[in-house]
Amino acid sequence: MPSFDIVSKVDLQTLDNAINAAVRELATRFDFRDSKTTVELDKKNYQLQVETENEMRMDAVEKILIGRFVKQNLDPKALDFGKDRYASGNKLRKDIKIKQGIDKESAKKIVKLIKDANLKVQAAIMDDIVRVTGKKIDDLQSVIALCRNNDVGIPLQYINMKS
Repeated sequence: MPSFDIVSKVDLQTLDNAINAAVRELATRFDFRDSKTTVELDKKNYQLQVETENEMRMDAVEKILIGRFVKQNLDPKALDFGKDRYASGNKLRKDIKIKQGIDKESAKKIVKLIKDANLKVQAAIMDDIVRVTGKKIDDLQSVIALCRNNDVGIPLQYINMKS
């Protein structure tokens, strides 16, 4: 039976390239000259730590990160911007999580979306992926089109198409 998997993953190398490009852009921008702005990537926990002086610079760093994600063909929905918190002195620190995997709520939303479309396919939740099986590849391709047209709040990739 033909099947494929719906996943939500961010490639670590592409993520690293996007962060490095953002850091280089911060180093060359005039409004960040002589600022103590740092952007660090924790590759094990998929988390960014941004530290800067004020909210205006924090907003600019967020916009630069989103722009670099788009240029590297990464979905900016993968970034989970937390709340600002004050570090030592007058500095702001923000921990930005990179979403990996499909959580239970989003997986249920995807399965409900597929079932409501009345296609002849079955969708099953397996840990952090959703496996879709059907008799025809055309039905599976219509499920992919359905998921692309509807927003579930996380970036989705479609892998392991087997016929």
